[in-house]
Amino acid sequence: MRALREIGVAGGGAWGSALAHVAAASGPVRLWLRSADLAETIGRTHENPTYLPGIRLHDAIAASADPAALAGLPAILLAVPTQFLRATAEALAPHLAADALIVVCAKGIERTSGRLAGEVAREALPGRPLAILSGPTFAEEVARGLPAAVTLAAADAMLARALADRLGQPAFRPYLSDDMTGAEVGGAVKNVLAIACGIVQGRGLGENARAALITRGMAEMLRLGLALGARAETLMGLSGLGDLVLTCTGAKSRNMTLGRALGEGQRLDAILAARRSVAEGVATAPALAALAGRLGIEMPIAGAVDAILHRGASIDGAIAALLARPLREENPLV
Repeated sequence: MRALREIGVAGGGAWGSALAHVAAASGPVRLWLRSADLAETIGRTHENPTYLPGIRLHDAIAASADPAALAGLPAILLAVPTQFLRATAEALAPHLAADALIVVCAKGIERTSGRLAGEVAREALPGRPLAILSGPTFAEEVARGLPAAVTLAAADAMLARALADRLGQPAFRPYLSDDMTGAEVGGAVKNVLAIACGIVQGRGLGENARAALITRGMAEMLRLGLALGARAETLMGLSGLGDLVLTCTGAKSRNMTLGRALGEGQRLDAILAARRSVAEGVATAPALAALAGRLGIEMPIAGAVDAILHRGASIDGAIAALLARPLREENPLV
């Protein structure tokens, strides 16, 4: 195993910049992003004014729009939205070392294939070791040095420990796991549930309704995760329950605020047109609903979000359908 001294981050959005900033505290980081202008700005000012305005980034970050900048590095953090992950990984593939550790930092399901982000990375970058980094994190808070904890999941325990040692800081705590599927399922499902929570808030349905939705949404996450081979304890940890709570309640949540705008009566196309950042739950919702259907799993909340976003269902009609479901014994797995 090569020493993880200088590492790379692919993705110049808020999360990629925040991760580069954290990693740079322990050694040099090469940050690759598509925009040459933004790369030049970051190199000159040590700030990402587009996605993290007002936050000075670490001097040990070298930003570039040339994918060859990532050549030869022992570890690459992929911090691009899930729907762009395959194209990004395929573009970078010719430049990356054959043994580079690929760390997937995206949260979602690819809409065209129905695959989790880690599966997409494995297909686009075959033969390389893989890890998943996921958990309750708002990029701005991480970049400001506020306390955060994440799940770092990998099949290779030595690689996971080495990466945790490289990324870990007093205010950024990676907790290790070998349940990569569990770490991914939590990160994907919570975005869709956060849209539902936002709709509840936008419709003025109250905190009782939001608490019930989070709890029953957690049951949907558990059902899917267990069907895919994940462990329940992973889904009850940082990358599952922890991320679900943050994304469903935090005012900075892109998915929750999108749902709230929908609940207030705004149109989805207008909401998306006014935003620079990506709300992963929008594209993940139909992929999640389709995956649940293939597995024969009941995920009514996720299905309702998909119906509202993509199939013309009315918000009030979807809510009424959820409230009309038969009463049953409380069990997180039914």
